[in-house]
Amino acid sequence: MFSRAGEEDMTTDAFPALSLVPKADAPQSAKDFKSDQEVRWCPGCGDYAILSTVQSFLPDLGLKRENIVFVSGIGCSSRFPYYLDTFGLHSIHGRAPAIATGLATSRPDLSVWVITGDGDALSIGGNHLIHALRRNVNLKILLFNNRIYGLTKGQYSPTSERGKITKSSPQGSIDYSFNPVSLALGAEATFVARTIDSDRKHLTEVLTAAAAHEGTALVEIYQNCNIFNDDAWEPLKDTDTSDDFMMRLVHGEPIRFGKHQEKGVARKADGHLEVVEVAKAGLDNILSHDAHAKDPGLAFALSRLSNPRTLANTPIGVFRDITRPSYDRLMRDQIAEVIEAQGAGDLQTLLHGNDTWAVS
Repeated sequence: MFSRAGEEDMTTDAFPALSLVPKADAPQSAKDFKSDQEVRWCPGCGDYAILSTVQSFLPDLGLKRENIVFVSGIGCSSRFPYYLDTFGLHSIHGRAPAIATGLATSRPDLSVWVITGDGDALSIGGNHLIHALRRNVNLKILLFNNRIYGLTKGQYSPTSERGKITKSSPQGSIDYSFNPVSLALGAEATFVARTIDSDRKHLTEVLTAAAAHEGTALVEIYQNCNIFNDDAWEPLKDTDTSDDFMMRLVHGEPIRFGKHQEKGVARKADGHLEVVEVAKAGLDNILSHDAHAKDPGLAFALSRLSNPRTLANTPIGVFRDITRPSYDRLMRDQIAEVIEAQGAGDLQTLLHGNDTWAVS
């Protein structure tokens, strides 16, 4: 379980971000969160695994279903709200964070989640994403990354690696791809994590940590599109290679990986990070992960270690989890201060005040 240093594992009463959301009257199960809609994704799609995990995780929040909202944009992942028995909005391409921001700031009694994909969030929705992150609105963004445009049948996306041959790049993509975790950290996001669709335990732990966080939480989920980009993350999923390719970040613990924990992360003389052999570098020189560091420098450096083509040295887990007042809390406090000092405003007076004029 991901928890802050010195704290016990999370319980349903330990989610500060959800303190204003009404609690359910009785215990719930995954079945309570399954809608009556037929799930319509391609057989074998990684979205099924994510949906099942989310349906099983939501009862642990102990919230009323009518106070949970899932907002999506456009894409395969954006069908998600249909399959949950909560409130949901299938919104506009790339604009889900903007709509979710309106909900979260106007309705503190809601638990607001955004479901988006690498194309939806990082192409047409790029600005909406980064501004939600920097504002620290109290919402959770699950970014499904399959490195391809699946709904429109296989064009390269903002996260496709250079040289990727697709229908829209028959000679190989010449774009440099986005690293969603690096992007989020650069936008000063207060919670940034990465997990994998098929690792149910790890996905649940990351979702739990995100739900407990007050402010914007971005969770990048490596998701497989078995039709247009099959096995995109295979080195991280194959049990024969995953230990050597993937490092699991755990707050307060040395950053080590490999079948025998023989590899680790150390800082070079020039300040940059590198992967070293623990036996040669010495355990004292292996960095420990600090997800709660105020400065995002270490988290950002870790996000740059992975090779986008081979996936070697890929970190997963919570990169950053810091405490900062959420946008909506600050807004409510500001409004309360103005009302206390000046009294409640009158909308009609404002609309018909001195700043209006008649056109004849």
